[in-house]
Amino acid sequence: MRRFLTTSAVLVPFLLVTSSLSLFAQGDGAGGASASPRTVSVFPSASRQEVEELRSEVAAQQQTIEELKAMVQQLAKRQGSGDAHIINAAIVQQQPAEVEDPLEIAQKSAVKSGEPPLTAGWNGEHFFIRSPDGQFSISPYGYVNTHYRAYQGDGAPPDTFVVRRARFGFQGNYGSHFDFAILTDANATSGAIVRDVYLNVRIKPEFQFQAGQFKEPFAQETGVGATNLDFVERGLQSLLYPSVGTAFRSPGITLHGDIDGSVVQYWAGAFNGRNGVTPNATNEPEFVGRIRFYPWRKNKDSLFRQFAFGGSITHSRSRGLSGDMSFSGQLPDAAYTFFPSLRINGPIWRYEGEFTYIKDAFAVRGEYVQMQQQRAGVGSEQVGGLGFFTIPGIGAKAWNISTTYLLTGEKRPENGTPRVKRPLFGPSTPGEAGRGWGAFELTARYSGIQANAPAANFLNNFTPGFVAPYDYHTDQFTFGVNWYPNYWVKYQVNVDVDRLKQPSTIGVRPQNYAVVLQNLQFRF
Repeated sequence: MRRFLTTSAVLVPFLLVTSSLSLFAQGDGAGGASASPRTVSVFPSASRQEVEELRSEVAAQQQTIEELKAMVQQLAKRQGSGDAHIINAAIVQQQPAEVEDPLEIAQKSAVKSGEPPLTAGWNGEHFFIRSPDGQFSISPYGYVNTHYRAYQGDGAPPDTFVVRRARFGFQGNYGSHFDFAILTDANATSGAIVRDVYLNVRIKPEFQFQAGQFKEPFAQETGVGATNLDFVERGLQSLLYPSVGTAFRSPGITLHGDIDGSVVQYWAGAFNGRNGVTPNATNEPEFVGRIRFYPWRKNKDSLFRQFAFGGSITHSRSRGLSGDMSFSGQLPDAAYTFFPSLRINGPIWRYEGEFTYIKDAFAVRGEYVQMQQQRAGVGSEQVGGLGFFTIPGIGAKAWNISTTYLLTGEKRPENGTPRVKRPLFGPSTPGEAGRGWGAFELTARYSGIQANAPAANFLNNFTPGFVAPYDYHTDQFTFGVNWYPNYWVKYQVNVDVDRLKQPSTIGVRPQNYAVVLQNLQFRF
């Protein structure tokens, strides 16, 4: 039927034109007396009988046209009533159906079923997508740190731009007892690009279980996220942390919890302790234990409400046959290496003490770390081939004390970014008081480290030899300004004065180095 209608819509105009031409020809042939000679000469041999036959044919065609017109009019009336449709006899490209957003589909489905709709938006910290029942949520997050480093000193590195971190990941929860996260670093220069990948099970606040790859809970400053550091780089005590090569991350498990409303916090875990995804080289994992107290946390009127102190301990074992080396003595700002890396074999012990005090815009933090690395049976690996003798171990200790003060009146969080009262640009955040120049913070820090590797003298007739001693130390003064144009952007300028007390590992004479570090950070 549709094909017939389409054909009709095409034939009707054609027949009308044909009919007109036929009638015109009929008129020319019928008016013999009034026809011009030019017209008559077109049909010079047409007889009267032929003209009559032509007239009858034209009349039949005229009747057919009238019938077609009547049919078209009837179909048009039906189209108006919705019974039929007439289309043009032209090729029309079919438009693709509009694809609905999956979130809108889920919301419509939830409305029809009477359930709460799927939600998505901005929670003041991150974007998020949350299921209708609130049992599942996921948030993308990430941050980038770009540095410019300028050095002054004999043998110092060249000035350079550095993309210090470029991290992106997802975090969220499943139900009321499961938290998860995955974080990658596109600019990782050592180990795997995966920094964090873990599942945390919150059985209750006092008892939680976490497994995967994440920071070993050894010290106060490892608990501070990279985006919330008061300075461009961590203090010298971080050189003695576990798994320094992969930003203090290692595969493992830990039990942790908050007791009495976080008045007491604890961690107890076991890790590979060998940087990132590297398998363990011994049958003994690295054990970590840490505890932290907030004695006056529940007293809102106390001046010491945000005072905390605690300590940590770790035990692990190195393996000389796997090429294990002592800690790296390169400063975090990369100005120089103050202590050589030596072969180690045997137990490794670390001890740490910490405190934090915060009052409104003011904060002070302190930390002390001590480490002992044994060198059992590594004599044959020393210059001169001393046989499998045990050499005195390497001892190291480091300290760090810092203070910060927000000039613009914001409150300093323990591990977070200040809520900027008057941001320069960007979206609004809770607690704003209009536009301004952002928040400004002054910072100062003193940090130092000392390491000792005693000498050994083997006076015998078979493997005589001498192991040289190392007793080096260095310290650092840091002064800085932090500028927060808004809650998600931070610009830092630090001036480090690094004091090299003994010749460095490349033979540079003792001197002071001046290092200017600039960090531009943005996060989401």
